[in-house]
Amino acid sequence: MVLEPKPIPVVVVPKPVVAPKKIVANGFYAGLGITGVRYENNCRCPSGTKIENKDKTYGGVARVGYDFNQYIGVEARASKTNWDSDGSKVEHIGIFVKPMMPVSSRSNVYGLIGVAKTKVTGSLSTVNSEALALGTGIEIDLSKDIPREGRYARPFDGHGDQETGLGLFVDYERMVVKSNAPDIDAVSAGITYDF
Repeated sequence: MVLEPKPIPVVVVPKPVVAPKKIVANGFYAGLGITGVRYENNCRCPSGTKIENKDKTYGGVARVGYDFNQYIGVEARASKTNWDSDGSKVEHIGIFVKPMMPVSSRSNVYGLIGVAKTKVTGSLSTVNSEALALGTGIEIDLSKDIPREGRYARPFDGHGDQETGLGLFVDYERMVVKSNAPDIDAVSAGITYDF
């Protein structure tokens, strides 16, 4: 007689199904930098004399914003110059729509279209204006964008608007876009932090 071994029942305990952690892409960022502002106003006085008012002044710029995705965001910025050459000081605050275009996984170019209040005081012609303001710039992401384990609220795109880290920005802004307004141009550069 041959005895065949009986199979031993194996109890399989199913692992609980755990939903992947939901990762909300946080598009908030903040930045600080330096700015240089060029002021130029050519005045034709009633006597027919042409007077050139020119000045360059330097100071700081702060920006905060939110990138909805890699193509569109909003930004608020403020700048104030403290160092002056001919006595002019500029205060500027504005809110902008920020269209963007990725150039690579680490950089993007952007535009700024918004409204701003700009005030110039000092020995040259003064300005106190609420007007359209326009700009353009480039941002470079210094952080390493690696997707985290989980499910993103939108597909992970590898751009800095979905991961925390440092970045650089350089931009140009025409602070007042208005007929008969002086040319007030700013070039800014600084560092940003994506939250």
